Amino acid sequence: MAGNRNLHAAAQGKNDEFYTQYDDIQRELNCYYLYNKDFLRGKTVLLPCDDPQWSNFTKFFTMNFKRYGLKRLISTSYAAQKKKFIYKPMRDLFDDNDLPQFDGSKDFSHGRIYTLDADDIAKVDYPLKALTNWRYLQGDGDYRSAEVKALRDEADVIITNPPFSMFRDFLKWILDAGKQFLIIGNINCITYKEVFPLIMHNELWIGPSIHSGDRKFNVPDDYPLNAATCGIDEHGQKFINVKGVRWLTNLEHGKRHEPLQLLTYKQCEFCHPKVRGVGFQRYDNYDAIEVPATDAIPADYQGVMGVPITFLDKYCPEQFEIVGMAKRGAGDPALKTKVYTAADYPNYSDLNAGPVLKKDGQLRNTYPRVLIRHRR
Repeated sequence: MAGNRNLHAAAQGKNDEFYTQYDDIQRELNCYYLYNKDFLRGKTVLLPCDDPQWSNFTKFFTMNFKRYGLKRLISTSYAAQKKKFIYKPMRDLFDDNDLPQFDGSKDFSHGRIYTLDADDIAKVDYPLKALTNWRYLQGDGDYRSAEVKALRDEADVIITNPPFSMFRDFLKWILDAGKQFLIIGNINCITYKEVFPLIMHNELWIGPSIHSGDRKFNVPDDYPLNAATCGIDEHGQKFINVKGVRWLTNLEHGKRHEPLQLLTYKQCEFCHPKVRGVGFQRYDNYDAIEVPATDAIPADYQGVMGVPITFLDKYCPEQFEIVGMAKRGAGDPALKTKVYTAADYPNYSDLNAGPVLKKDGQLRNTYPRVLIRHRR
């Protein structure tokens, strides 16, 4: 859980300078390309939280500009003076200080913008040499500024790793403009009242390449490494490993339409390790059964089931209907919640927060659960 603590601390302290690995970007984008090679053809892609001079997003889309048939690539950064930590990456192509547009008086207070079109690619013998094609923004590069909003409105697709501390606001910023997007967040954002209704109504879903495990992010040189999952890589750059990372998108990738192969109710009771011996328990405050794992969903049960939020990694909208979230604050509850009082249960004042099971006559909370049922 150290990675999650790092992520939580970053969100609370606004230490958001986490840099996505090139391989993770490539692995995710390949899934969309294999499904539809023209998914970005003729489109303008905006990377609004990506220092152009070292962002792996910028590097990836520059290298794949022709392959994806992009119309235009735009990458912007936030002014150094607004950041708590400054990232100082290894450079192997050029030194920014040697470029004619470099201005020491602006470099600390202004954001940067990098733009690329087909003509720019045609002028260089290697795509990354076009990375010199940047200039200073008029302001600090805040994505909420009128300057960057205008770029958002111009773009067709927004792709980035947004600040963890501002995920809700950033997603709203995208949705307000009605754009396609591919962004990185934590699996727990699924429970947000701003996010879950979008999933429920098939307006947002999980990307195909990350469903479990840690993901490595580079961090600035002066970022504190205070967890076991931190370190320094072979290039001498600091990194942290973060658990629970997911890609969130409204771009079609096809994987989400693959139905799960499931056991019957009786088969699960007989052989699933989390169900065998205990069966499928009923919630005390919801008319639904507890399903402790995605692969324990019974194929022949027609009622409502509470499943872990990681079910959404494999959610097929043609196979299942999402009817709600068993967690207060995640939007309108699908089912009527039983209200517990301190007079009845003096030691369980938190029971109204989510689904409740009885064990040995005692009540206990479960983790948040997505409420689903098979489509008929």
